[in-house]
Amino acid sequence: VLKGDTMLSVKELTHEFDGQTLFKDVNLDFKEGNCYGIIGANGAGKSTLIKLILGFLTPDCGEISMFGTSLAEARSKIGYVSQKANTFNTDFPATVKEVVRANLFSEKGLFRHYTKKDDEKVSEALELVGMADQKNSLIGSLSGGQQQRVFIARALVATPELLLMDEPTVGIDAHSVKEIMEIIKRLNKNGMTIIMTKHDT
Repeated sequence: VLKGDTMLSVKELTHEFDGQTLFKDVNLDFKEGNCYGIIGANGAGKSTLIKLILGFLTPDCGEISMFGTSLAEARSKIGYVSQKANTFNTDFPATVKEVVRANLFSEKGLFRHYTKKDDEKVSEALELVGMADQKNSLIGSLSGGQQQRVFIARALVATPELLLMDEPTVGIDAHSVKEIMEIIKRLNKNGMTIIMTKHDT
């Protein structure tokens, strides 16, 4: 039996893409404090479902709500880790600290000024993923697994209540996969609600 109250609710969801029906009358309830896996083959609609939950896409029919409110109102409570995708620009001239801190942009507004408290948030997020010792390293100098841990910290720095992860272990080595799965288990044990997609291999 799953614990917690319903955090995210998907009602009568129907969505088409390129003339193909990916979802039809889908109903899902995600309860807080749990870790969910959405498993399927490429093209099954896993990433599309994540994008619908994030509000990046609009469903053809149905609705998605969080704690009974619209996604537009609840979006600040959702953290997102996209696929590594192996297309990250390794020449991107930013440090680990800067990449993580950038996710505080929406809180700071256009003329942002970062404070000591912001830096503490960044350090705490990096500690959670075991990357605090690399905070001054250039993001492009890290391995794929290390970069993905930084991207998880980037999502966590905004203290979300729900963490969405789109195939977080794709394209990285077996050791890094183990490390990331341990991070996910630890976050969930500490109360984070997690929804992640995974290829069905």
